[in-house]
This record gives sequence, structure tokens and C-alpha cells, in this order.
Amino acid sequence: MAVNPGDKKSPDNKPSDKKPAPVLDWRPLLFTLFLFFLYYYLSPGAPTTPKDLPYSEFKQKLQNDELAAVQFKGQQVLVRLRSTDKPGQFDFVTRLTPVSDDSLLPQLEQQKVEILVRSEEWPLWATLLVNILPWILIFGLFAYSNRALQSRMGGGGAGGGLFGFSRSRARLYENLDRKISFDEVAGLDNAKHDLREVIEYLKNPEKFRKLGAKLPKGILMMGPPGTGKTLLAKATAAEAGVPFFSISGSEFVEMFVGVGAGRVRSMFQQARERAPALIFIDEIDSVGRVRGTGVGGGNDEREQTLNQILAEMDGFEPSEPIIVLAATNRPDVLDPALLRPGRFDRKITLELPQKKARLQILQVHTRKKPLSAAVDLDQLAGRTIGFSGADLENLVNEAALHAANQDKNEIDAADFEYAHDKIILGDERQDILNVTDKKRIAIHEAGHALMSLLLPNADPLTKITIIPRGRALGVTETMPTEDRVNYIQEVLEDRLCVLLGGRSSEKVVFGNVSSGAADDLKHCTRLARRMITQWGMSEKLGPVNFPQHEEHPFLGMEMAQPKDFSDATARLIDEEVETLVKRSETRTLETLQQHRADLDKLADELIAHETLSVEEVKQLLGL
Repeated sequence: MAVNPGDKKSPDNKPSDKKPAPVLDWRPLLFTLFLFFLYYYLSPGAPTTPKDLPYSEFKQKLQNDELAAVQFKGQQVLVRLRSTDKPGQFDFVTRLTPVSDDSLLPQLEQQKVEILVRSEEWPLWATLLVNILPWILIFGLFAYSNRALQSRMGGGGAGGGLFGFSRSRARLYENLDRKISFDEVAGLDNAKHDLREVIEYLKNPEKFRKLGAKLPKGILMMGPPGTGKTLLAKATAAEAGVPFFSISGSEFVEMFVGVGAGRVRSMFQQARERAPALIFIDEIDSVGRVRGTGVGGGNDEREQTLNQILAEMDGFEPSEPIIVLAATNRPDVLDPALLRPGRFDRKITLELPQKKARLQILQVHTRKKPLSAAVDLDQLAGRTIGFSGADLENLVNEAALHAANQDKNEIDAADFEYAHDKIILGDERQDILNVTDKKRIAIHEAGHALMSLLLPNADPLTKITIIPRGRALGVTETMPTEDRVNYIQEVLEDRLCVLLGGRSSEKVVFGNVSSGAADDLKHCTRLARRMITQWGMSEKLGPVNFPQHEEHPFLGMEMAQPKDFSDATARLIDEEVETLVKRSETRTLETLQQHRADLDKLADELIAHETLSVEEVKQLLGL
């Protein structure tokens, strides 16, 4: 079991991507231009825009000798009156008529009007500014976008840049901290044993080459979420001391066609340049699913990406010390071509940790935390059956948070008890229940608890509460005493009775049932159907497997699969499931009726105290 199965990256291991190259900062230039135009147009001496003057009125003012000066600028004529109080500026502007007026200039000379002529051409600096400024803005925009994309992608590595769509986004880690080693990965002894061969090959490939041995090109790590696949891959690279390329399968595919395949080529090219190297593809099922699935066919871009991965792995030379590690929790959906020999031909299964591994994980996560002497990690490991490494890390963190909220100097057993109940049972809700509902909930939970205590093969009771937690109004917690990998029919039938204990107790006491058993009935029916269809626990149907409503990750796959049994068999399956559940209910009702006094006594005690431990329940019932 991995220490950090949440697959979190260590803060000490920064990607070795180089910083982005400096780019031209065009913002100061824009700010300078803005201040220049602001000063030019808003300063006290800034020119004002003359008013428009019809040409006929212009001629009239000329005849009346009211003009002091005119300035010709192409077809535009600026006019200054003799009576103006704005020397150096013009009062009006008019335009020459399309028909040439030959009498205009002689008349202006006769009236002794100052005649000025200005070229239509802009000054050299203005012409250069108008021609160059748009290009400066365009290149500045591209530079800014390029830098923004690089910072968003974590630096100026191979995946950054505005035109870097097809470059690899794999994060490169070089010289990984030796703290990330197999010693820090608790449990998973079998997986670490298989990977030590990989480490030895990456450290000394010549040792294998001279004997003609070839290591698998790809190793697929399969396991439930939180079992430490990413951490194990990083620890493998740290142990081998080689560059580590890490990428998620979803980072290959974008909306642009061909981008995913380009990124695959880029990533493998970088790995070849730094060989020996280790490539880690997390959640490979997002890009490596079966091709050609779905009602309308598969995603063509995703399939091109998968094809490129297959081609790159085929292109490995036997002498190239590059190994591809991949992780998934859905190996059933992977394309068969990906799993064939020569690609991912070695599989490593990571399971949920057993008690010994859970103890090691707890010891690692509590190593730097102040624990009370009363905390028994061995007992806590026994109570956390079914927890993954990530769950155990969360358990320790929740206990530390609770201790901090209580202003404690160390984490004690009560904090771990609170954290365990919060994860298993859910948060306490401040719902106010009326007397009737509280009585029915107490009877319901007492029925579960009583059946758990009375049946020989049921999981032992640990706690019972009628305080609303999570989505439940009451919770009865049972926990097996040891890890189980196989279940006999008697154990499963007792579990059905425990699930039906709440509903049956309501029927015994109140003569009716409520909607509070909805979740119990769902789990009970699902378990009974699996017993009948998958585990051959039916006398009528015999030892035959009948696949029932398997969930497929691809739209249309279920529709394309033919049924493996007839409608008559389906009817018989339904009848057998119904018979099994009803038989379990009858057995539960009989047991509760025989112990009606204990049921009422336990329910009354629950109403009074709301939460009871297994020791308190056994003392109350004299068990």
C-alpha cells in the first residue's frame, strides 16, 4: 500500500521546466503614447477643432473683408477672421467646390488676406508611428498570450506557448528527492518486487543486454483509486535516478485534430533525448479505451492519439532504456492492442491494503504528528478494513484537524474515533426529530443491531446511533474482525438478514413499514441478485453465471451486446431473487419476534442516550 495513494505531488519535487524566455513588454509603450495624446489634446495650448463653414458664407465673408488669413490643405480651407481673439488658430473650416473657382485667389490677394499652404502629407514621425504601431500591438498581443499560456501550463516547458499545441505537456522531474523511495511506500510488497527489476534495468541496462534479455516496454498498474499508483511510479524513478515524465491521459486530447498524436510524438522524443528515462501516463483509460465504440463510432482524435501511442511503443529499440508506466482503475475498458505482448505486456495489480499494510501506512502518516500514548495504531488498523491509503491519510488528517479545533497539544484516541465516525458514518446533522420519528428510527436501528448480535455469521456490531449523519437518520456500524477475500453462502445470507433487520423491526413493533429502509432494500436486492446470477447460489439455476446489467463506459456498447439468456431464464432469476429476499425476511421476522423484549429495551436505551457502543449494548442485553 502506498503512503500517499492520493497521487499528490511532493512539494519538494518541482518540475525542471525552464523559465520562459523574456518577451517584449509593450505596456509601457502604450502608456507613453496615451500620455502623449492626452497632453497634446488637453493641454492649454492644444489646438481646437474649427467649426464648419458653408462655402457660400465663406465667399460672403471674403467679400465683406472679414478674413485675416486662410490655409489651404488639399480641398480643405481653414479660415481666421480679422476679429478673432485667438491668434495663431483658425475659426472655421470649409471645403472647395468640385468646380474650380478661378476668382478665389485674385480676390484673396486683393483683400490682402494672408494665404498659407500646408501639405497633406503627415510628418515622418507620424507616418512611422501609424505604420509601426499596429505591428507592435500585434506582436505584443502574441507575446502576452504566449507568456500567459506558459504560466498557465506551469512554465515555458515543452507544452507551453501559443503555437505549442502539439508539444508534450508531460511534466519532467529530474533528480527526484530520495525521500520518495520504496521505503516511503508502505505495503505493496509484490508490486515493489516487480518494479525492482525495472530499477535495476534502468540503472545498469548493459547487464541485461549482454545476456540478450529484454525488459517489458510497458508496465500497467491496475488498482482501485487511492492505492498509490502515481507515488509508486515516482518512487521507481527516484530509486533508479532517471528523468521522470509524468502526464495524465486526458492531457493528450484537445479540440484540435492531430494535437494528441503530436503530443505523444513530442513526449517520446524528449524521453529518447534523456534516456534512460521513465514515462508515466496516469489514467490511461481516458485515451486508451477500446476503439470504435459508441453509437456513432469512436472519437477520431482520441483514436489517433491511441494509435500514435501504440506506434511509438512499437518503435522502441531493444537497446533503448525507456520504460512506460501507466495507471488505471478501469483495465476492463482498455483496447486489446494496448495490452498485447510488446506494449503493456506486464500487469501489476494494486489491491486495498491488508491490516499489516494499513498499520505501516498509519505509522508513516503519523510519523511527524504528536500522538498521545493512548493511541493504539494496531487497533485502528483493525477497524479500518476496506480503507485505501488515501482514506487512511484522510483519517489521520481529520483527527489532526479535530485535535486542533479542540485546542489540544497532541492527537488522542478520541480524535481518531471522531475522524473514523465522520468518514464511515458521515457528519452529524443538527436535525430536530419529533417523538414519533425518533421512536421509529430507534426501533429501526435496534433491529439492525440485534440481528448483527444474534446471527452467528454476521459482522460484529461496533456502534449504533440515532443521531442523523450524512444522508441517514440513523446508523448501525458493523465491522468484520479480519480481512476477507472470500464469502460463503451462510455469511451472505446472514448479511441479508442484517440489512432487512431495520424494516422487519418496524413491521414487528408498528405493524407497518416506512420509507427509511429504501437504502437497505437496494443493497439487499443487489446482493441477492449477485448471489443468484454471479455466484451460483441457487438450487434451480445451478452453477451458471448470468451477466446482469453490466455498466459500460461507452454509449451503445450495451445495446450491441446480445443477451446471454432467454426471457424465461430472466423471469426465473427474478423469482429466485424474490424468493431469497423473502426467505431472509421471514427468518428476520421470526428472530426479532423471539427477542421482542430485547428489541424494545435496546430501542428505549437508544432514545435515552442516542449513541451506544457495542460494550454498552452487550451489557444492556446481558450478552
